[in-house]
Amino acid sequence: MINKAGIDERLLEQNQRLLQHLNTSCLNERQINQLLSEIFGYQVDSTTKILLPFYSDYGRNIRLGNNTFISCNVTMADRGGIQIGSNVEIGPGSTLLTVDGDQIGPIKIESNVKIGGNVMILPNVHIGADVTIGAGAIITHNIPKGRTIMRSEEEGII
Repeated sequence: MINKAGIDERLLEQNQRLLQHLNTSCLNERQINQLLSEIFGYQVDSTTKILLPFYSDYGRNIRLGNNTFISCNVTMADRGGIQIGSNVEIGPGSTLLTVDGDQIGPIKIESNVKIGGNVMILPNVHIGADVTIGAGAIITHNIPKGRTIMRSEEEGII
């Protein structure tokens, strides 16, 4: 059932049940991959590694490339769609938000991107290939290919 806010409550409940099982059970790597495949709605490549706990809204709106590493405590609010290329690393505690208040939009991360810990990426952001983002950055705008973004006390929001 989709409510007034456009939220598919059935899919949301199903995903929360699967995430609870994923994040609170003692599972081997094959079982983790199997649950992630059920959450995402497609077979997750064996070269992709996601450390637990992991959080998402629906899961079905996330597309991961091969050889992707997602560290622990990463949250993907995926209502607007998240696409992540191959050879991407996402550091612990990072958050990808496709919904921020009334704003809903996709996040696209191209291949060979390294994202440090506690990075926040907001809706409608496209990160080009071969980008490095330092810990603690808040990404509000597109980042072109090959850039290195390091958060400083003066910058904070990029």
